[in-house]
Order: sequence, then structure tokens, then C-alpha cells
Amino acid sequence: MVYAFDTLGYSKRLRDGGIPPNQAEAHAEAARDFIMVELVTKTDLNVAADGLRRDIEGLRRDMDARIEKLSLQLTIRLGALMVAGIGALAVILRLH
Repeated sequence: MVYAFDTLGYSKRLRDGGIPPNQAEAHAEAARDFIMVELVTKTDLNVAADGLRRDIEGLRRDMDARIEKLSLQLTIRLGALMVAGIGALAVILRLH
């Protein structure tokens, strides 16, 4: 969204404040050319925030899937350790 900048009103206010007319006009033009183009509007912020929300949600889904996978791997490893431990215990008990 582009905002109109009242360079005439701006330079008039500067002149009324004691700034020489040529300097007041130069300030107004510089403000229009360099400052106004860099302003961020509420719409700009909302668009950026929506993009960030989508990115965060995507990361959250990826992390949930990754945690689920790691949980499954840990469950399998724990099960394998239990089977190995019970098997080792059975062997030890048979040897006695």
C-alpha cells in the first residue's frame, strides 16, 4: 500500500518553523523519496505475519513427524534390549 505524502504541507510546516524555503523543499522531497518508500504498512506486517505463521506450522508438523519417528525407534530399541536381556537371563538360569 502506498501513502501519499504531502510535500507541500511538510515544507510549509518547516518554513513556518523558521527553515529557509529552499531547505524546507529539499527536506520534503528527500522525505518523500527516501523515507516514505521504506515505510511498512499494517497490511505489509499482516502479510509477513501470515507467512511466518505458515512457516511455523510447517515446522511444527515436521517436528511432530520427526518426534513420532524417534519415539518409534526408541520403542523398538527398548523392546530389542528387553528381549536380549530376558534371553541372557534365561541362558544364565539354565546354566545353573
